[in-house]
Amino acid sequence: MPNIDTIKKYQKIYMLGIGGVSMSGIAAILKNWGFSVAGSDSSDSENVQSLIEKGIKVTIGHNLEELSTSDLVVYSAAIQDDDPEILEAHRLHIPTIERADFLGELTRCYKDTICISGTHGKTTTTSMVALCFLEALKDPSIQVGAYLKPLKGNYKVGNSDHFIIEACEYVESFLKFSPKAEIILNIDNDHLDYFKTFENIKNAFIKYVKLLPQDGVLVLNADDPNCLDLASYTNILPITYGIENKKADYLAKNIHFDRDGFAEFDVFYKNEFFETIKLSIPGTHNVLNALSCIALCTHYGIGKEALKIALSNFTGAHRRFEFKGKIDHKVSVYDDYGHHPTEILATAKALSHKNFHQSWVVFQPHTYSRTKNLLEEFATSLLNFDHIIILDIYAAREKNTHNVTSKDLVNQLLNIGKNANYIPDFKDCVSFLKNQVQENDIVITLGAGTVTEIGPMLIQD
Repeated sequence: MPNIDTIKKYQKIYMLGIGGVSMSGIAAILKNWGFSVAGSDSSDSENVQSLIEKGIKVTIGHNLEELSTSDLVVYSAAIQDDDPEILEAHRLHIPTIERADFLGELTRCYKDTICISGTHGKTTTTSMVALCFLEALKDPSIQVGAYLKPLKGNYKVGNSDHFIIEACEYVESFLKFSPKAEIILNIDNDHLDYFKTFENIKNAFIKYVKLLPQDGVLVLNADDPNCLDLASYTNILPITYGIENKKADYLAKNIHFDRDGFAEFDVFYKNEFFETIKLSIPGTHNVLNALSCIALCTHYGIGKEALKIALSNFTGAHRRFEFKGKIDHKVSVYDDYGHHPTEILATAKALSHKNFHQSWVVFQPHTYSRTKNLLEEFATSLLNFDHIIILDIYAAREKNTHNVTSKDLVNQLLNIGKNANYIPDFKDCVSFLKNQVQENDIVITLGAGTVTEIGPMLIQD
C-alpha cells in the first residue's frame, strides 16, 4: 500500500485543468486514498464525466468559492499565470503546485515507480507493461497518456507498491519523478521549442538515469546509440534489447508479418531461445516496444505465459494506428498520433506490411517550431505514402513567430518531385478523399491535433 504521509497535510485538494489526461488520473488516485478532491476545467469531456461519476465535483469554468476552502491547488501546465483561480489561490495564500511536481510527490508515495520514457513509443509501451502487470495479477496503479480499452480510461488505482507511469521529457518534467525502474525507448530531436539543441535533450536523459537508486532497474534500447550511451552515467548494469544490435540481452529474430501487418517473432535472451511472441498491433517499431516490455516484466518475475497473453490481447492505445472504420465498406481508415518524422516513418513502415491498393495520408503538422526545425525531415518521411494531403499547422501552445506555414511543407514536397495537396478545410478534405479513393485503399490521418476529427467524418454514411 502506498505511503501517503508526505501529502496527508493536504486533506482538501483543488485541481485546475482536472479533465486532462494526467490530471484526471491523479484526481482518481487522490479520491481513492480518501482525500477530498474537486476541480475545474474549461470544457466537458469523457474524463470529466468519469470523475463526476466517482463523486468528484467538477466545475466547467471557474469556482472561486470551492477553491477558497482548499488546502492545496494543483494546476496543469496549460493554466496561465493570469488565470482567475490561480490569482485567487495566491490572494488567499493557498499553496499551488504544478502537475508534474505533484506527480513527482505521488511517485515518492510508492516503493516502486516504473517510468517509461523516450521520444517515441511511450504510450504504447506503458500500455504493454501495464497489461502484463495486470495479467500477472500484480494490481499496479497506472497512468498512461491515452485511453486504454482494458482500463476503460487512462489510469487505474491499484493497491500494490507498483506505480507504472508514462514519463515525458518535455520541459524536463520527468526529472521531477522518483523512479525505481526506467525504460528508455529512444532519444530523438524533438521539443526543440524548449530544448533548442539535441545535446540539451541528451543531457536531460543523462540527468534522468541518475535519478535511479543503486538497486534500480534500467532497460535500454541497444539499437539506439544515444540510449546505449546512458549506461556510462550510472553504476546500474542495464538490461538491453534490440533487433539490429546482436549484443543486446533480449533480441528479436525471425520477424514475420501477417496480412494486417502484425508481427510474430522469436525472442532470444543472452543468445538462448526465450519465447515466440505474437502482437496484435502493426510495425517493427512495436516489436522493439514489446521487447522493452518483456525485458522489464521478466525482471519483475512475470511469467512467459502472462507476457504472451497480455501482448497478444493488446490491440493498441487510442490514436496509435487505430482502425476507425471503412468508407463505403471498401476503404480502411486509420488514425495515428504521429507528429514527428521518426514516428511518421515508423507508421509508414508499419503500413507497408499491410495488404492494400494505395495509401493516402492526411497530415496535420503540430506546432510551428517543430515544422520549421524539421521541414526537410517531414517531407522525406511523407514520401512513403502514395498520396499526401497537408492540413494547416496545429498551433497547440505556440504563436507563429517562426514565419512557417503548411504551404512550405507542400512546396518542399513538390521540390523533391512528390505531389501534395494543401487542403486546409476539413470538409473539403473529406469531399476530396471520398471522390478520389478506390477499393482497398488505406487512408491514415496523422498528427497530434484536431486531425482526428476527419476519420469519423469520412466513415459516416
